[in-house]
Amino acid sequence: MDGNRIPRTECAELNDPRPLVRPRLTLVIPTRNERESVPLLLRALEPAFGGLPVEILFVDDSDDDTPATAARHAPDCRLPVRMIHRESGAREGGLAGAVLAGARHARGEWALIMDADLQHPPEAAAALARTALGHGVDIVVGTRYAGSGSTGDGLDGPVRRLVSRGSTLLTKAAFPHRLAGVSDPMSGLFAFRTAAIDVDRLSPLGFKVLLELLVRHPGARVAEVAYRFAPRAAGTSKASLREGLRFLRHLARLRRPDPVAAHRPDEGRHAGTGRRDLGATARFLAFGLVGLSGIAVNTAALWFFHSVAGLQHLLGATLATQVSSLWNFALLETLVYRGGRGGDKRAVLVRGVAFLALNNLLLLGRLPLLQWLVDSGIGLLTANVLSLVALFVARFLFSDLLIYRTRRGDGARRDPVRVLVAPGSVPPGTTAPSPAETASSPAAASAPSGPAAAPGRHPKRPRYLTYRYDIAGTVTIGSQIRLPELEFFRAQWVPPDACDITVRVGDVGRRFPRHRAVMTEIPGRGGPQPTTVQYEEQLGRLGANFRVDIGDPIDVLVSPLLARSPHVVYTNVLEALLRFVLVARGRMLLHSATVELGGTGVMLSALTDTGKTSTVLRLLSEHDGRFLSDDMTVVDATGNALCFPKPLTISAHTLHAVRSDDLTPHEWRRLQRQSRLHSKEGRSFAFTLARHNLPIMGVNAVTQILVPPPKYAVDRLVSCRLSSAVQVTELFVIERGTPRLSDLGHDETVDRLLANTEDAYGFPPFRYFAPAITVDGLDHARLRSRERDVLSGFLSGVRTRVLASDRFGWADEIPRLLDADRPAVNGRPAHLVDGHPWPHWMPEAPEDVPPLPIRSGALPPHPALRTDSGAFRESDPDGRTP
Repeated sequence: MDGNRIPRTECAELNDPRPLVRPRLTLVIPTRNERESVPLLLRALEPAFGGLPVEILFVDDSDDDTPATAARHAPDCRLPVRMIHRESGAREGGLAGAVLAGARHARGEWALIMDADLQHPPEAAAALARTALGHGVDIVVGTRYAGSGSTGDGLDGPVRRLVSRGSTLLTKAAFPHRLAGVSDPMSGLFAFRTAAIDVDRLSPLGFKVLLELLVRHPGARVAEVAYRFAPRAAGTSKASLREGLRFLRHLARLRRPDPVAAHRPDEGRHAGTGRRDLGATARFLAFGLVGLSGIAVNTAALWFFHSVAGLQHLLGATLATQVSSLWNFALLETLVYRGGRGGDKRAVLVRGVAFLALNNLLLLGRLPLLQWLVDSGIGLLTANVLSLVALFVARFLFSDLLIYRTRRGDGARRDPVRVLVAPGSVPPGTTAPSPAETASSPAAASAPSGPAAAPGRHPKRPRYLTYRYDIAGTVTIGSQIRLPELEFFRAQWVPPDACDITVRVGDVGRRFPRHRAVMTEIPGRGGPQPTTVQYEEQLGRLGANFRVDIGDPIDVLVSPLLARSPHVVYTNVLEALLRFVLVARGRMLLHSATVELGGTGVMLSALTDTGKTSTVLRLLSEHDGRFLSDDMTVVDATGNALCFPKPLTISAHTLHAVRSDDLTPHEWRRLQRQSRLHSKEGRSFAFTLARHNLPIMGVNAVTQILVPPPKYAVDRLVSCRLSSAVQVTELFVIERGTPRLSDLGHDETVDRLLANTEDAYGFPPFRYFAPAITVDGLDHARLRSRERDVLSGFLSGVRTRVLASDRFGWADEIPRLLDADRPAVNGRPAHLVDGHPWPHWMPEAPEDVPPLPIRSGALPPHPALRTDSGAFRESDPDGRTP
């Protein structure tokens, strides 16, 4: 069937919903002789989808009175109901044709496909809809084979279950890459974003529309929602032997090249080469032939270095590896991949370095094997050949998938992290009762909670929160890990049981490795049961995993590996949570730098690696500025900026720009190494790795452990004073380029600053777990909306200008512009206002403006501290409470 030939049948409105709101999602429900099911379905859909902006669209191929039945019951439904009835001569494509016809007529930005016989429970379809509307994905699949999903009683007998499971395994074996991370590609319950799917490219046969949709769009972002397949409410199954044969024919056809893509000049070819890729089998065989020649070269080189040059055999094997690696790389470039991912000299050099690094990494595993074979009495040259053959498959896979990754389909690949929404599940590999279990069970309530509560598992693991922080008097954090980014906010007088966010260390996830990283979301049911998100990487409990129970308080549990890298814990997990808790309390964590120059609050915004940090340091050292922040600033809707003085991430170039002389020679040498790794190129390489199926959080954590980022307190770098808060009146968006100065409108400024802030959270896994965050009853969408409102209010009294420079001269231009704008008194510049004394969280408000409320614990300790309960607690001079 050609999707282009589907008749564009007119839709009939079956009711008059009030009020008529443009839907965001269209329920496409194919029907064929479903007159008994339709009334039951309409009654069940309304309460399940209450409050969601949806419409119902029946696509009917019935020969009975199903259309009349739907028209009779639709007026009783408060959701918009429409119907397309296809006459017997216009039913081309069967069920698949009905689905595509419904997708063409969908008024929502999403189309959700479900059966009319109630085997797809409306509650499950509603969970699917909420995931589609709340997550940044393109396809949402209802799965029976993951999390809390089950075939239940929906499949009639063991034969049907065996056929279903077998066809799923066959399908995944036929498309291991395109269906990676999808557990139920044969599902009939799914949704897709209409703008992300080319409907004209689809020509499915039979029931399996989702299968073709996934295969034809390998770059589409996918999430799964677990559900239990229910028994049929009425009617009979449409499955038959004929449909099974049609499925096999469809599967065989999908294995052939996409007929639509075949007409695209770049499809399936290397960019710039004009030649088709070798298939995986052909590449493996060609790689093997090159490898055989490399073994010969390696063996000859080892003989020379050991027998002729007299070198120790392991040293000889190391040098021989360098020779054979260069030989293999030259042949792979010219014969197998022929330019692979680009033929320019820089690309060849990058691939060459990566190939040498890979072979030397594998050499670390090969040398012990070589020594063991030699100690077992095997000759050196024979043992060398055996060790090379043993690592051949690993070398091919790493080279083919990472260094010479070829284009598949559209040149896109499936997202490396699998997203699963599993209502009613228990976090995988949980070793302790969740807060919900603790609250619901009297026995559990009296026992310790968290990791230590699991009998026989880490009985001595403490629960005490050693480090406590108070962020601008708004959010309190308790942690078992010292968080250097928040050291300025240390507040040991905050009671451990009064923290808004807690961070503890424990086992997260299942014990054994998995094929892909997975982010599991378990929606809460209100009350004591919070929403839980759990991120697990491929290494099982040895990986950089974490779990977040989004309740009150928000409880974070990080794995031991992740706990060894506090910078990764804070940047990739904690700061995202802090961001949204601040928003819920009327403040925003804005990606910007803020200084106070002569009593004027000045904010800087720029893209990464523009030169913002150097500019801030120069403004402080050369213009007697006061420091508030360099990376993130806490702002409110009244124009106030509160300090957020995280340690600055610097480079050797930055320090040379401000002539800092406090670092020791050892620190300077270490900074050279740190600057190379934690540079723009290093971050770009990390983002490239994140697109592959690698334990990227673990890689990041280990990297930060071995080579910590170059972070220093601002007053270690330059002599300056800090300011606790300031009223911002000037905002400069600094850019590189032809010198220019221009004003920026309010709305455009809001959009740019929001984009810059979002860009700061681009590294995984933020975008996978952010949609599940709910704080004080505000879901992710409403938190984002409130964040925009706070920023808009903050900017209402701020003048914004774009300042471009081609010589990094922003630190010279900004003071000159401020002096030109400062009013004169008797022909002389106005006297500069001294900054606020420290400590002082908020700027002094005008007499007619009441001060903003300050939460207890915001200021340094006093003889008596007020707790959240209203009681007073005595403290000693060191800030410790009894």
